[in-house]
Amino acid sequence: MGMIALALGLVLIVEGLAWVLAPSLIEQLLEMLRNLPESARRQIGGLAIVSGLILLWLANWLGAI
Repeated sequence: MGMIALALGLVLIVEGLAWVLAPSLIEQLLEMLRNLPESARRQIGGLAIVSGLILLWLANWLGAI
């Protein structure tokens, strides 16, 4: 449970930093995402999932987990 809380906390920190440091860029990114077809957004989501799994595997392989 502690690892989940740690992971969620890190995600919130990164997300919060993006909004604090570059809110107009975030709004532009959201507008671009709105204009993409649904299939492209699904592919981006799938790529994010695969990238996250690879990072978790790498962290485990390096002994961080």
